[in-house]
Amino acid sequence: MNIRKTACALAIGTLLSLGAGQSLAGDTIKVGTFLAVTGGASFLGDPELKTLQMYVDEVNAAGGVDGKMVELIHYDTGGNAKEAVNFVKRLIQKDRVDVIVGGTTSGTSIAVMPLVASSGIPFISLAGSVKIVQPVQKWTFKVPHTDAMAAAKIFGDMQRRGITRVALISGSGGFDKSGREQSIQLAPQFGITLVADESYGAQDTDMTTQLTKIRDTDAQAILNFGFGTGPAIVTKNVRQLGIDLPLYQSHGVASKKFIELAGDAAEGVRLPAAALLVTDQLPDSDPQKAVLTAYKAKYEAAHGPVSTFGGHAYDGFYIALEAIDRANSTDKAKVRDEIEKTKGFVGTGGIYNMTQSDHLGLGMDAFKMLEIRNGDWTIVQ
Repeated sequence: MNIRKTACALAIGTLLSLGAGQSLAGDTIKVGTFLAVTGGASFLGDPELKTLQMYVDEVNAAGGVDGKMVELIHYDTGGNAKEAVNFVKRLIQKDRVDVIVGGTTSGTSIAVMPLVASSGIPFISLAGSVKIVQPVQKWTFKVPHTDAMAAAKIFGDMQRRGITRVALISGSGGFDKSGREQSIQLAPQFGITLVADESYGAQDTDMTTQLTKIRDTDAQAILNFGFGTGPAIVTKNVRQLGIDLPLYQSHGVASKKFIELAGDAAEGVRLPAAALLVTDQLPDSDPQKAVLTAYKAKYEAAHGPVSTFGGHAYDGFYIALEAIDRANSTDKAKVRDEIEKTKGFVGTGGIYNMTQSDHLGLGMDAFKMLEIRNGDWTIVQ
């Protein structure tokens, strides 16, 4: 029985098979998660939780994994790193979960990594910072594209457009800061000079001061690294100031929520994102098409517009379940080893091939460069 095929008709590329003779310890498979369902990162955490709940129900309705039901144990961090550590302690020590799939933000994910390592429990993060997987930590994996990949994809697009002078602006969160660092590090490799380096706080509601400074430079484009409401405010302020430069955002805004918040000012903004946002524009020959179509249809029928963030939860959840099945056990060391052996997993974020030295397993081809046109996503050809 194929878990994804039986539970949600998403069997493309899946090698999972459950035999009648197999057995798993315990009455249930306990999947722990800690997500920012409230607070500034709720537009990421909310679809993540809804996705996990949706597919736990599907798996259990189809008979579970070798007859074992999947139990989801969730705590809402509100995006607070200290709360994340407390909740992960509870997941490990009190709830005794078998695997953790969560960590909406980079800050909360990075905060719990030492605890995960000392406790020896497999952890699949849903956050973007490259610092989560570089350097590789034995017990930690992640499924979203990294900020380093985003910076490289953006700079590659700028290079093709002949852009060599860029103004950088970023937020104050863990993802934002890491994205800034990666942008500064990678820019010279693409022949790009950063002519400004501005920042804003999580509670800021107007960035015109920083953007006025940028307007006074000789920048040919603006890059904003951030998530939450900040990038939408930046986008509006850029247009309000009459700055007529190409504006790039990171994959941290790969949600319809960003377009809603930025309104007409979002027109023409470019960003790298997973193919999930442009499922209908993919050719039928694309190996992800069937997975993306099924996930999108199921999520939107229940909850409205799909986002890449919910997709990350789908990928992390099934990578974990398939590893448990291959291990024929919930033994944490065995499950960890099998996660690391993930090969050819077709998810919403791309096709995952993990190794000892790569706990993400995605290439640059997993990213699409998108542009917002008429309030929707289009692929930049």
